[in-house]
Amino acid sequence: MSTEAQTHRCLVVGIAGGTGSGKTTLARRLARRIGEDRCALVPQDNYYKDLAALSAGARARVNFDHPDSLDSALLVEHVAALKAGQSVTSPKYDFARHTRSPGGLEVHPREVILVEGILVFVWPELVRLFDLRIFVDAPDDIRLLRRVRRDIADRGRDMDGVLAQYQETVRPMHDAFVRPSARGADLIVPGEGDNQIVVKFLATAMKSFLGDD
Repeated sequence: MSTEAQTHRCLVVGIAGGTGSGKTTLARRLARRIGEDRCALVPQDNYYKDLAALSAGARARVNFDHPDSLDSALLVEHVAALKAGQSVTSPKYDFARHTRSPGGLEVHPREVILVEGILVFVWPELVRLFDLRIFVDAPDDIRLLRRVRRDIADRGRDMDGVLAQYQETVRPMHDAFVRPSARGADLIVPGEGDNQIVVKFLATAMKSFLGDD
């Protein structure tokens, strides 16, 4: 972890929402609108605990939608470091194998730090680091369809496995942890359809905070 000069005002934004709600899309669109050279993206998904010591069968039985599945202490440490102007090396997670990939991802402090994930409003010590908290809401059927497409295309899953996981853990954990965490949001925005107006509004507000004309 190296120290770097922080010459600009820093804005740390938490973006939460259920699986497939559009929070990652919102974070990426905000970064493009503000300027990717001015934004650091911190996905919660990089911080799943390494399950390399478990058998393949045991890994598949882990509840990945419960807060205990994540290394929240490391995520808090890294966000705090970025806010203080320090670079970090975040883990890189292999969702097909449920293990951390070798090496990591270098993340450098920027004017805007976008932290996104389903549970980022669950840990009070992380929430305290956010200057702005956005919850992305979308209907359950749209979220499920997006998750099915993503997990099959990008994470090597099959339809039966995705649907079983959704029924057994994803939906119950959404109701227990994710949905209630929306109460801590400053803004709740729609995740379905074209949200370019929302992106433009938020990006303009963030630039104003940073002192842009």
